[in-house]
Amino acid sequence: MIETIGHLARSPVAWVVGLVALQRLGELILANHNTTRLLARGGHEVGRDHYPLMVLLHASWLIAIVAMTPLDTWPNWWLIGVFVVLQILRVWVIATLGPFWTTRIITLDDAPLVTGGPFRFVRHPNYWIVIGEIAVLPLAFGRWDVALVWSILNALLLRHRIAVESAAIAPRQLNDAGHKV
Repeated sequence: MIETIGHLARSPVAWVVGLVALQRLGELILANHNTTRLLARGGHEVGRDHYPLMVLLHASWLIAIVAMTPLDTWPNWWLIGVFVVLQILRVWVIATLGPFWTTRIITLDDAPLVTGGPFRFVRHPNYWIVIGEIAVLPLAFGRWDVALVWSILNALLLRHRIAVESAAIAPRQLNDAGHKV
């Protein structure tokens, strides 16, 4: 038992995935804080039923990387670098959304849609970042199977989530003349 704990403590896989898990826990704390504040301002949640699947997908992805990768596997540092760039982009999204950033779909009827930062270039930038993360992190440890399976599962879930989110924000979108659609 002690030997296993020692091996885990020296494992590059455990360290990298552990740091990602800590980051995600910190994000969940921030997201829950923002969710509470948005709901108190009159926001409402949509797509609540699929949220536990999102949490399960992300948690199982990290667990699968650790469970399926030999603990003494060193990562491809170039791919870890790509993952770090994705984290910088994630922080950009979170900072741009500020108090509106959450892991749930919370909408305020009177709030304008955020169109600055990465939203100037692409719709749903956080989802594009997650697509990259789910592929890149397991690939950094040679786990193409984890990258493939969780990418497919993520695509299926995001297809539904984006449809739900798009329907929720559609009444707040402006047309070219600046009027609500």
